[in-house]
Amino acid sequence: MTTLINSKIPEFNVQAYHQNDFKTVTHEDLMGKWSIFFFYPADFTFVCPTELGDMADKYPEFQKMGVEVYSVSTDTHFVHKAWHDASETIKKIQYPMLADPTGHLSRAFGVHIEEAGLAYRGTFVVNPEGLIKIAEVHDNGIGRNADELLRKVQAAQFVAAHPNEVCPAKWQPGEQTLKPGLDLIGKI
Repeated sequence: MTTLINSKIPEFNVQAYHQNDFKTVTHEDLMGKWSIFFFYPADFTFVCPTELGDMADKYPEFQKMGVEVYSVSTDTHFVHKAWHDASETIKKIQYPMLADPTGHLSRAFGVHIEEAGLAYRGTFVVNPEGLIKIAEVHDNGIGRNADELLRKVQAAQFVAAHPNEVCPAKWQPGEQTLKPGLDLIGKI
């Protein structure tokens, strides 16, 4: 298995349900800003609305950081709208819900389950140049936490802005970072 870290996002052109409308989203829309791809198995399921609702609650914070969130499943944009209309949790969503019925995106990000036609719970953070900086995949029974993702994006943005520093475990904005060098070897 090869890693996606520092690889370029694939070219894509998909339909999305976003703020009561259908629109097209392409790879070009991501250039120049930070993005999160938040893959999940399917609309009208059990763990998925808890995760998408959690992301909806944190979306204003991601927006303040200049980050766009894209949820992605192999459902169509029509199903996304129906789920939005049927679920109070999903009605909170303000970010684009990408439709991947062909599995192009889920295959490109390595989360497609061929025999089921669904995606694993994959989370990918993409920098403004279109490079994947964080890649995390969960089995479908394990839900994710938007607070932890927010912290990881803050760390990724800090490292991008300070290339000679790294963020230690549990780092929070404003806390001390590390400057790798010979003087730190064996001292931490």
